[in-house]
Amino acid sequence: MPRYTLRQLEYFAAVAEAESISSAAAALHVTPTAVASALTELERVLRSQLVVRRKAHGITLTPTGQHLRTRIAALLREADELERAAAGGAGELAGPLVLGCYSTVAPTIVPILMKWVRDHHPRVDLSVVTGNQAELPRRLLAGELDLAIGYDIALPDGLDSVRLYSAPPYALLPAGHRLAHRETVSVAELAVEPMIMLDLPPAAQHTRMLFERAGTEPRVEQRTTDFELTRSLVARGFGYSVLIQRPTVNRSYEDLPLALREITPAVPVANVLMMWSREVRLNDRAEALAAFATRNAELLDPRRRG
Repeated sequence: MPRYTLRQLEYFAAVAEAESISSAAAALHVTPTAVASALTELERVLRSQLVVRRKAHGITLTPTGQHLRTRIAALLREADELERAAAGGAGELAGPLVLGCYSTVAPTIVPILMKWVRDHHPRVDLSVVTGNQAELPRRLLAGELDLAIGYDIALPDGLDSVRLYSAPPYALLPAGHRLAHRETVSVAELAVEPMIMLDLPPAAQHTRMLFERAGTEPRVEQRTTDFELTRSLVARGFGYSVLIQRPTVNRSYEDLPLALREITPAVPVANVLMMWSREVRLNDRAEALAAFATRNAELLDPRRRG
């Protein structure tokens, strides 16, 4: 049997996170002496120095400490799951669940998922983090999120996923635009018009790829990193935009009409995924939410609800 304890691992993880013994002690509601003693005993048992202690400057993890920090996160989660399962009884889900969601997708998906959790598993404490396509996979792999929802574009290795729905890009036009009466618009026709670029990964990369494949480039007049601002500028006639996410209402925040038109020729379709780290076993709450999202993918697709 291992000679270290889960309490020692918990204290070490807190020190690594806070980069200070005193701060870790405050977070754990114990004395700094208790944390320091547990850390010293853990180093003795493992026969390795885990931290470099600098008076008045906190601590720095050694290479061994860095390695241990990445390894114990899963062990502590497993221990927590075991305790919750024993206390809650079979079939009752309880405990924290952290879901990440791409910022433009969140308004149409997150409320549905939160309502299901509230109605069917009220003891689950669901918290939601929104972010961009680069941030969310990184946080998944770091163990900061249980699940994340985003696009299947520029994803790193180490993730597993299920597909929720496809999201083909479309042209967003002012309602009175000269192309708005058409059912479809071509990339060549759009290229000569002023564009409002949603400069937020992966939207910008996907848009540039669309024009590159057509052998042209967009005439970018404005760049934003805000989805609704992009829609509002289009509605005001500053230009068109190419977007992936589809709100169910074709009007701007100012209640001005917008026109959504399919793009020809057929362009690469993005898929919305629910993702998790391959290195982390899903807890029962994450498994339940992923199963609900997969069974009800049509409900989550804004094109099916619009």
